[in-house]
Amino acid sequence: MKENPISFQSKLKPEDFLPATNEEKESLVVMRESVSFWKDGMRRLVKNKVAMVSLAVIILVMIFSFIVPMFYPYSYETQIKGANNLRPMQYSEQELQAIASGEKVFPHILGTDKMGRDYAIRVMMGSRISLLVGLIATAIILVIGSIYGSIAAFFGGWVDIIMMRIVDIIYTIPDVLLIVLLSFALNAPLEKLVNVPGFGWIKTVGTNLISIFVVFALLYWVGMARMVRSQILTLKESEYVTAAKALGAGNARIIKKHLLTNCIGTLIVTTTLQIPSSIFTESYLSFLGLGVAKPLPSLGSLASEAINGLNTYPYLLFIPALLISLIILSFNLFGDGLRDAFDPKLKH
Repeated sequence: MKENPISFQSKLKPEDFLPATNEEKESLVVMRESVSFWKDGMRRLVKNKVAMVSLAVIILVMIFSFIVPMFYPYSYETQIKGANNLRPMQYSEQELQAIASGEKVFPHILGTDKMGRDYAIRVMMGSRISLLVGLIATAIILVIGSIYGSIAAFFGGWVDIIMMRIVDIIYTIPDVLLIVLLSFALNAPLEKLVNVPGFGWIKTVGTNLISIFVVFALLYWVGMARMVRSQILTLKESEYVTAAKALGAGNARIIKKHLLTNCIGTLIVTTTLQIPSSIFTESYLSFLGLGVAKPLPSLGSLASEAINGLNTYPYLLFIPALLISLIILSFNLFGDGLRDAFDPKLKH
């Protein structure tokens, strides 16, 4: 039976059912491997050299702040007799006598301050305090802002209008003035708690730092709330939200499992960019004397103490100032890298 030459149907042969050869397999067009959102974002992040260098600097600062003090021979509050205002790598007379007698004395790498305290360990502890304040304050901002913004956007209507007007009012409150007022208002109640078992840390931290955390919880979450609200307003019209409502899911479950989960990438980026802002806020408040209680140091308080001896010992000011700049710059550049990697609008 002849095959019709103009027919689109070809006659099958037994050879057509044989397994493909290696050459035939290699000739096929291979599609790009399907990857998840997070895996694709991490690939893009790793390719960003500036973000990777910034992450390496952040890790080094973390090691410098949290691990090195565990092995450092000096304490941030110990005053060494006769070691006032030593320059880097200098020793006091007593330490020189100890070295002459054969004892091993660890050098003061960055010298000492006017109280005879080793400056290197105080810089380490100061960077630890500044980082902890920035991380804890950012966590407070993330929790309050994401919950507040998601509720306002999800329910909409008059609920959204009232909640956003409250945000507008909070924007007008001066934060520094509120910190000063809270420091005086909380001083007496917190002093009573110092003697209660389990609350001794209040005396070490000081009422000023607690006031800073209270102000972060009261004021600084409004930017996060607005960002989350704008994301939820878009996501709540999605089909999976409608399906969840049809299946009887509660409002809290929809917000937690569907809405906030699907904007987690934006939350991570915004949180990372909020950390340097919190660190800077704590640093300048400590510089003004509204931060941690003495002798506990922070980078801002170290810079404030060193400003009087700028002409004689300028490095005491430059070291914490440069470290603050390095930390803030590294977090900002790493946050920009995260935004470039995980923001769908920037993908190409």
